[in-house]
Amino acid sequence: MRTSDVFELLRDGRPRTRAELADASGLARSTVAARIEILMRMGLVAPYGDGVSTGGRPPALLALNPRAWVVAGVDIGATHATAAIADLSGRILAERRADLDVASGPEHVLGWVEQVVAEMLVEQQRTLAELAAIGIGLPGPVEHDTGRAINPPIMPGWHRYDVPARVQRAFAVPVLIDNDVNIMALGEQHAHLPDVDDLVFIKISTGIGAGLISGGVLQRGAQGTAGDLGHVRIDRAEQVTCRCGNHGCLEAVAAVPAIARALREAGAEVGAGQDVVALVQGGDPLAVQVVRQAGRDIGEVVAVLVNVINPAVIVVGGSLADAGESLLAGIREVVYQRSLPLATEHLRIVTAQAGERAGVLGAAALAIAHALSPDHIEARSLALP
Repeated sequence: MRTSDVFELLRDGRPRTRAELADASGLARSTVAARIEILMRMGLVAPYGDGVSTGGRPPALLALNPRAWVVAGVDIGATHATAAIADLSGRILAERRADLDVASGPEHVLGWVEQVVAEMLVEQQRTLAELAAIGIGLPGPVEHDTGRAINPPIMPGWHRYDVPARVQRAFAVPVLIDNDVNIMALGEQHAHLPDVDDLVFIKISTGIGAGLISGGVLQRGAQGTAGDLGHVRIDRAEQVTCRCGNHGCLEAVAAVPAIARALREAGAEVGAGQDVVALVQGGDPLAVQVVRQAGRDIGEVVAVLVNVINPAVIVVGGSLADAGESLLAGIREVVYQRSLPLATEHLRIVTAQAGERAGVLGAAALAIAHALSPDHIEARSLALP
């Protein structure tokens, strides 16, 4: 058994004695003691007080030390970026946000990332050696194996740009890249649904996408494009041209720009997505009607997802999520009508709770998952002097 195998028994944060670890692993106590010694030298495991005595001196408890290392999480949006330093429990220690146009190109945006991550490490009195990994979310399709954006529609200059290599010029650590919806799904799960292993996070904004977590694992698909709901064909959009060039896409009638356009055509004064939400929150009948219909359109696609992957929770996020029950009612109406009764018996369809922080929390969670993975733990243990 490797050092990482013993660490896996402590990863949940629950304190255990050496005897309990030996029983759980099936290893001799001397072997467990040797592995624990390595983990303590790495700083990953620390004493946690004493256990219950059965006569004589109480046994020492050991637990994961969340402050052993830190990670950086970075959420890059279309017009903003947020970066944070977090400990191994995901607790945010420092955070920076800036108005930053992703269209200004990777050198400019990643230069900002490099600068603020370095500043926050100094602020937290952490060394580069204590930085274990960096997670970054990008607002476009990402080839997960390479960490490169592929033909991102709002990111000129980013196509196949080697983001990990660029960031590693400043920080010699693993750099994990994913699309924004996937990291939002991870962030929502980590912060508010830690006991839910099967969930769908739907982001409704300029586009419509989903992050799929099944069996506790983020599902990216063969090329990293799983969850692209916005370009699924629906009946009501049959004659509508989508920005992708096809006809009939969900996004063409239910994303925020389409909703705003429908309201303007009906005579409402609507600019950005916040205007749509403000009208709904103010009880405007037309806005409520249009948003509820968008919810029905989204529900048409989500109902298929429910039948195929059977999630326990569907979380609705993105800029339109603040429309609240008007949106959710439309989604629920169609999902409960078209999905199997068994699949919807305990299904919850709720608004996201993490809000704007979902992305940076998810990016940190992505980095933590890698930092605490067996292969990374083993590599760090073997590198000890």
